[in-house]
Amino acid sequence: MKIQDLKTFVVGNPPPRAGGRYFIFVKLITDNGIEGVGEVYAASFGPQAMVAMIKDVFEHHVLGADPFQIELLWRNVYGRGYSMRPDISLMGVLSGIELALWDIVGKAVGKPVYALLGGKVHERLRSYTYLYPRSDEGDAYADPAVYRDPDAAAERALEYVAMGFTALKFDPAGPYSTLDPRQPSLARLDLSEAFCKAIRAAVGDKCDLLFGTHGQFTTSGAIRLARRIEPYDPLWFEEPVPPEMPEQMARVAAQTTIPIATGERLTTKYEFARVLELKAASILQMAIGRVGGLLEAKKIASMAEAHYAQVAPHLYCGPVEGAANIQLGACSPNFLILESIETWSGFHAKILKKPILWQDGYVIPSNEPGLGVELDEDVAASHPYEGKELHLMPHFGPVGARD
Repeated sequence: MKIQDLKTFVVGNPPPRAGGRYFIFVKLITDNGIEGVGEVYAASFGPQAMVAMIKDVFEHHVLGADPFQIELLWRNVYGRGYSMRPDISLMGVLSGIELALWDIVGKAVGKPVYALLGGKVHERLRSYTYLYPRSDEGDAYADPAVYRDPDAAAERALEYVAMGFTALKFDPAGPYSTLDPRQPSLARLDLSEAFCKAIRAAVGDKCDLLFGTHGQFTTSGAIRLARRIEPYDPLWFEEPVPPEMPEQMARVAAQTTIPIATGERLTTKYEFARVLELKAASILQMAIGRVGGLLEAKKIASMAEAHYAQVAPHLYCGPVEGAANIQLGACSPNFLILESIETWSGFHAKILKKPILWQDGYVIPSNEPGLGVELDEDVAASHPYEGKELHLMPHFGPVGARD
């Protein structure tokens, strides 16, 4: 069996756009008709530039390859062009292709991927969601009350708890900027504390609070913020400082009782090894469509297990990466929690022929072979991305004084 063809799909995510502005899917096709789907999570170049990169890697390394030779293909792509170091865009491309290879391998042997990576150790996977606006409040890139009003956030949190969620994430700490890190303003410190206070008062001990910053703050600024929210016992403080210097994140971790979570902007085992060795975080949030794929994520999870750290796969893209996250979670003893885009309904269900199964706060891993999902190509084709913006857009330049 050899890889014979490639298809790519750049799919616009319609309002409310939870999970990003667009998704990049790849499909590999073998000479005996087995097809595998993957997803590329890459935000540093526009989608058409990423498609060109995908085609280049495919033509040089994947066309004619044996889909079972995943480790060799991974090393050849990782080391191409005399690089041999973490490259966030190349690793996004490789991750999407690697997921599609695992999908093919699972289908070829009639097994879900988790059965090939050690077997299922979790029958169901606890999940969380961000606090998103209601459908009548605008989309995820607007400025709805749930993002700025603690009482509105607490009310929305109760609605999610009623659905069955036992953990919720929110980020009232202000925009992330190209000039970060910075000190948090007193207004943002007050607002962050008010969010934690209001949501904790509303949900009590029925729900964990996940405080989700995006590397906005200096080391000292992050420590100040941690001390403001500690009384409300968050399950984690996410990416308190930028990802370049885990030495600085380790200083934050040493100064707070809140577990530090990080990883969505990291790629390969090498970057995560530094986080673990420095004790910078105890919860690793690899984005499987960026980190290097499923096998790389499994290696990182195993390293984390040896450090008594846990994994909480990150998701801010489409449901194919979500399906890969489920495969990893199902076979990882140190799995903590899974990021969901609400209940996997809406467009995350429509783009698949059969939606991901979510029940009472938990995702149920599929028993279908491969990744357990199939892309609906008609839906993908009918939702082309026609915008100019990147998947994620920081604030360019200094933020306002109150932020």
